[in-house]
Amino acid sequence: MSAIRTTCPYCGVGCGITVATDGAVSGDKAHPANFGRICSKGAALDVTFDDGRRLLRPTVNRVETDWHDALDHVAAKFKATIAEHGPDAVAFYVSGQFLTEDYYVANKLMKGFIGSANIDTNSRLCMASTVAGHIRAFGADVVPGVYEDWEEADLVVLVGSNTAWCHPVLFQRLAAARARHGTRIVVVDPRRTASCEIADLHLPLAMGSDVALFAGLLANLADRGTIDRAWIDAHTDGFALAMDAAQKSFATIDQVARVTNLPVDAITTFFDWFAATERTVTVFSQGVNQSAAGTDKVNAIINCHLATGRIGRPGMGPFSATGQPNAMGGREVGGLANQSAAHMQFGASDLDRLRRFWQAPNLATRPGLKAVDLFDAVDDGRVKAVWIAATNPAASMPRAGRVRRALEKCPFVVVSDCWPTDTTALAHVVLPAAGWGEKEGTVTNSERCISRQRGFRPIPGEAKPDWWMYAQIAARMGWSEAFSYRSAADVFREHAALSGFENHGTRAFDIGGLARLTDSDYAAMPPTRWPVRAGQETKASRLFADGRFFTPSGRASFVATTFRPVAENTDRKRSFLLNTGRIRDQWHTMTRTGHAPRLMMHQDQPFLDLCPSDAMKLGVADGDIIRIETDHGEAVLPVRASAAQRPGEAFVPMHWSAQFLASGPVLRLVGAACDPISGQPELKATAAKLSPVPTLWRGLMVGRRRPAQVEGLYGATVPIEGGWACTLRGWDPLPPIHAIDTFARTLLAPLPKSDWIERVDDAQSNFRFASMTDGRLESCLILATPSAAPPPDTNMMAALLGASFDDANVLLSAPVAAPVRAASNRSICSCFAVSRADIEQVIRDKRITSVGAIGVAVKAGTNCGSCIPELEEILRETAQANPRFTEHAATRTPEAAAT
Repeated sequence: MSAIRTTCPYCGVGCGITVATDGAVSGDKAHPANFGRICSKGAALDVTFDDGRRLLRPTVNRVETDWHDALDHVAAKFKATIAEHGPDAVAFYVSGQFLTEDYYVANKLMKGFIGSANIDTNSRLCMASTVAGHIRAFGADVVPGVYEDWEEADLVVLVGSNTAWCHPVLFQRLAAARARHGTRIVVVDPRRTASCEIADLHLPLAMGSDVALFAGLLANLADRGTIDRAWIDAHTDGFALAMDAAQKSFATIDQVARVTNLPVDAITTFFDWFAATERTVTVFSQGVNQSAAGTDKVNAIINCHLATGRIGRPGMGPFSATGQPNAMGGREVGGLANQSAAHMQFGASDLDRLRRFWQAPNLATRPGLKAVDLFDAVDDGRVKAVWIAATNPAASMPRAGRVRRALEKCPFVVVSDCWPTDTTALAHVVLPAAGWGEKEGTVTNSERCISRQRGFRPIPGEAKPDWWMYAQIAARMGWSEAFSYRSAADVFREHAALSGFENHGTRAFDIGGLARLTDSDYAAMPPTRWPVRAGQETKASRLFADGRFFTPSGRASFVATTFRPVAENTDRKRSFLLNTGRIRDQWHTMTRTGHAPRLMMHQDQPFLDLCPSDAMKLGVADGDIIRIETDHGEAVLPVRASAAQRPGEAFVPMHWSAQFLASGPVLRLVGAACDPISGQPELKATAAKLSPVPTLWRGLMVGRRRPAQVEGLYGATVPIEGGWACTLRGWDPLPPIHAIDTFARTLLAPLPKSDWIERVDDAQSNFRFASMTDGRLESCLILATPSAAPPPDTNMMAALLGASFDDANVLLSAPVAAPVRAASNRSICSCFAVSRADIEQVIRDKRITSVGAIGVAVKAGTNCGSCIPELEEILRETAQANPRFTEHAATRTPEAAAT
């Protein structure tokens, strides 16, 4: 078998991946998204396959069965529910990690044949406000520009986008462009993130104040006379109303400063640069979208580009950086509840066209339930049967605890996925899905580029592609003729044909030119940016440079935006605003990445970041446990004092689910106030009470089997080579000496026939236990009070998994060692396992002043490049701590970031 070219299954950059015959992965040098670059997650894809924990056979009520019986059962349940309660009593909740072909069949089944629009996607949580903003401004959900614009711009503004960690390959391209021609970079983000390491200006604005900043910019552009009046008059509508709204509230920089809490001089600098720089790209992502005012934020940004005519030309335009690998593909097929299909809506002419194309007997005629509303409907009983696919809402939805309770009482829950998740545990029927590297299909990235995902490994067990499952259910519900697909290529051809059906240039999304691809053409299909209209030569890759849009008038629309503060207000009880986001090496709820020890080396514990002054007021230090309480749930996490945080604000990573955290999922803390236009929930500003939790004991547990999470304590689980480790903290006293053995057995859950070893030193408050199976160490546990010495290092304990009785006895009797992975020894470079301590040491020893020199010395930053922003940060901090380096560090050039 020759090497296979496919795409990465993580973020929306859509990087090409080459899989060698031995399974090794590398960046595809020919793919236009990445040209061979790859991030830390993509570089580790080959270590995330673990068929041992895959879902391999269908189950009904937790009993394995065959596909025939499972599908019959699902179809019968859905048919009975529809017959008794109507089509709106059923729903699908799908995923931006679907392939387009999966999305298309699911959408067609629900909207065209079941007769409800109750199909929504987890893209509602990340991109819905962008969709709404694009449609309001352009008449269609279109990203006008391409990735090359990031490299050709003279000014790039990153708004609510930690590109360095969330879209790292694009960040590498941006850093390289900056090194070549000095691109100015502005970061607009309440936190100082890794992206700030190459920024010329960081604007740490108050949470939720983006509309104030960009409405103020619009008013300021008018004051300066730098708007393009001729372009506005020729190609837009609504300018006067938008400008009036901006000038009424934010006519002066002082007014902007009062709302954003930014210094006047910093705002002035930003406005100066934007006004003076024609080739400006404004990149925005989840910090803009995940807001109860997200759609207005999107339009406030777009307004500034329309006012200056900076759109659709090289190096300029608003650019939405998509979160998931195929959120764009889902939007193309109509996978959101407020769309019909193929960029069509619910107007009479669109519905007539779609009915005729699909020959749809029960076409949905009105929008369905958006994600938050959908699970509210499950909770109150309006939705009685739900099929969840390729997503984990019991962990990833806001108010996750409420979603979990809703699914527990729902009469019928189907989940199709690759691995066990928080959500599969709540399902009546679990269907094993084929995953990345196993099925065929397409995805569309942030720049409208359609790429093929190709299979290169056998599908394990009896897993099947998602599109096949929906087609099989459709056939069992009486619609076999309309769903008689033999392959993903069949589905793609129909999808492409629908996009071009009676289009005539009136809909932006059109790939009708691909509707006649043969199977071999589809198999070999190169990356292709839409539109690809039938009978027309492919036009320029950028859109709107000609001033023609997809609104009824053919003109772009300015939108009068209104500043609204965050939905949840702080008060004396809940005095902090809680922000959520991603970390570098993890993806979503960690169902894939959380099982790879290599990807846990960078950050193996969840955390809550506070600014140092807030930590001091609360009386907590790094590593102390803090309780987070909101109106929606509570959790306990270790605290980190971080100068990256604004006072009164806190940050937690969103990844930790109940599988990895005893008090998880983290998103049980977050409210569900939604943008009134897009229905996207506000995930980045929840009022919270923070309280220190005294640690009365701590522990470390290591075993071959994944430990069960125990409520009422802090427990964070991490994969290690050959097993699992769990860090424990408790705020209630350890049981008395006569009961400590029972407590230890509850935590370790030894196998029935295992041997049990214990070493109890009550005087030293140190307790050690081990479970032996067939004479080999299966698991071990160490508990100690804070006054006792810390537990041994995780690696030391992990090395004894499978050890003999004598070796295990040595561990249980040995003096204690250092704490688990000190912060200074945290891995910075996942590719080469280079720790922060290693990097700091080599910087001092060799007086290193550039990232390139670090790479030469210890290899860090020389493979995927995802750690380069942190290498820059370590260089800066080392220079500050060592005055003799200051002069050298100050003269470092941007080339370091592109090394």
